[in-house]
Amino acid sequence: MRRNILNSFSLIAIVLLAVGCRPKKIIVATPDAPQEKVVVKADEKPQNLALLKSKDLPFNTLSLKGKTSLKVNGDENNVTLNIRMEKDKKIWVSVTGLAGIEGARAVITPDSLLLRNNLQKTYTKKPFSYVYSFTSKQVSFKMLQAVLSGNTITEFMTEKSDLKQENSVWVLNGNAEDLVYRILFNTLLKPNETNLNDVKNAQALKVVYGEYTPVNNALFPSSLKINSMSGAKKIDISIEFVKIESNVPVDFPFSVPKSYEVIN
Repeated sequence: MRRNILNSFSLIAIVLLAVGCRPKKIIVATPDAPQEKVVVKADEKPQNLALLKSKDLPFNTLSLKGKTSLKVNGDENNVTLNIRMEKDKKIWVSVTGLAGIEGARAVITPDSLLLRNNLQKTYTKKPFSYVYSFTSKQVSFKMLQAVLSGNTITEFMTEKSDLKQENSVWVLNGNAEDLVYRILFNTLLKPNETNLNDVKNAQALKVVYGEYTPVNNALFPSSLKINSMSGAKKIDISIEFVKIESNVPVDFPFSVPKSYEVIN
């Protein structure tokens, strides 16, 4: 695995991000959209927003493992991605190559990020605002958490957003300062595609969710694809989850060997 690939992945994991038998997932079929035109009343927007929000997966913790294809500026590698979350508090990410060697580990909180590059033996500690070098200033920890969990983004689920139906599915549009967003839902009322664009700063993020699977009486995406662009940098990530566990005990191990160089 090339060092520059892991280093680039670490950056997108911050912004946002065991090989074995694949467990059989139960896939929930997405109903076809009705053919008749649906009339949406403007004064029902609060109820419609609440309906979409009600489909979110409630969780205290998440433990995820995914087989991941990572492409940075056209250079592709296959890795295993482990993600652990404690809601609203912490996101832990570990990237492992096919040889079972961990290349990078990161811990993201609402205030800070820690990044350990095991291949280059370096360590970085930055405030969360460091991610604004790679994405819009409107991106928050909770927004990253929602994107990775397939939930609605709270900052956008307001009456200031434009909510309408196109081809009989819900579409949410709006802007938060320089950030323009467009979110398409499927007929399960779950996000199908999320688009975030900051034209002023030449930054864009697109997330496409695969079929959904039941988790704790709610739904979680069985796969997702992330396309990120920041200036000339382009990163594509495709994750197929092989483990999805909610509300299980998790830990967030992160230590730095004395031999590692601190990068400011």
